[in-house]
Order: sequence, then C-alpha cells, then structure tokens
Amino acid sequence: MMGQITGYAGYIAFGIYILIILAGGTLAIFSKNLVRSLVGLIVTLFGVAGMYLLMAAPFMALMQIMIYVGAVSVLIFFAIMLTRTDCETNLSIQRLLKSVIPAGIAAGTMILTIARSKINYTLPQEINLKILGKTLLTTYMLPFELISIVLFVAMAGAVALGFERRRGKE
Repeated sequence: MMGQITGYAGYIAFGIYILIILAGGTLAIFSKNLVRSLVGLIVTLFGVAGMYLLMAAPFMALMQIMIYVGAVSVLIFFAIMLTRTDCETNLSIQRLLKSVIPAGIAAGTMILTIARSKINYTLPQEINLKILGKTLLTTYMLPFELISIVLFVAMAGAVALGFERRRGKE
C-alpha cells in the first residue's frame, strides 16, 4: 500500500498537481480547437488523479483514470469526431468576459469559504476493497447500471447526429 507524502514533499507535489490541473483547465477553456480542448480536459483529469494519490487513495486515482480519462474522454472524442462542424469558434473579448467574470466570482467565493472555515482534517478509515466491490455490485447496482445506460445513450446520440450531418452533406 502507498504511504502518505508528508512534509515539504507533500506541499511540492500538491503544487505540481495544482499547476497541472490549472494548465489543463486553461487549455480546455481557451483552445479554439475542440480536440485540443479535450486534451486539456484529459490533463486536468490526470491532475485530479494525482490529488487522489496524495490523499493515499490509489483505488480512487485508478478509477479516475479508468472512468474519466479513459471512458468519458473517449466518449467525448467520438462525439466531437462524429458531430464535427467546419466552423471554428471565435474567441471575442465579450464572450471571454461573459465567462471569466462568473468564473472569477465563483472561484473567489470558494476561496473565501475555505479560508473562513476551520477545517479539522483527519484521515478517513480505510475501506477494504472487497467490501467496496461487494457494495457496488449489490447495494449500488442500480446506479452503477444507470451510469452505463447514460453513457450508451450519449454515444448512440452522437452516432445518430453524425449520420444526420453526413446525410445532409451528400
């Protein structure tokens, strides 16, 4: 099992992961190309997986990589490729201000809330993976299956839109 990173090494790793998340998010938001935006999202999701590793939760980090970086990113990539249009989005100052100002207000509110709260952090008790797996496949079976249905419907919708656009171009 992985040990917890403590001391200055933990702060340095935390800072590196924050930079990875911010760089990926910036690329995802400001890129004019949808595929580059998806790459930014993937980088951000890898940074979040690194944060899980810092919290000594390697199972959650692996699930982050498998589910979000793997499955969801591939689904979004297929949706982009199947519904691709010829026009590129134009980044205007007005559009940028319309998105940056609310994002800044939300980030500022979050930072102030965290700064004012008195957080007593204690490590959670570790759960046996056998118990977690059994719980996911018994108690939480319905939500687990509903997630797969939602992903399937989204993929089918992307394929249907792709075929509609191709028929229109012929």
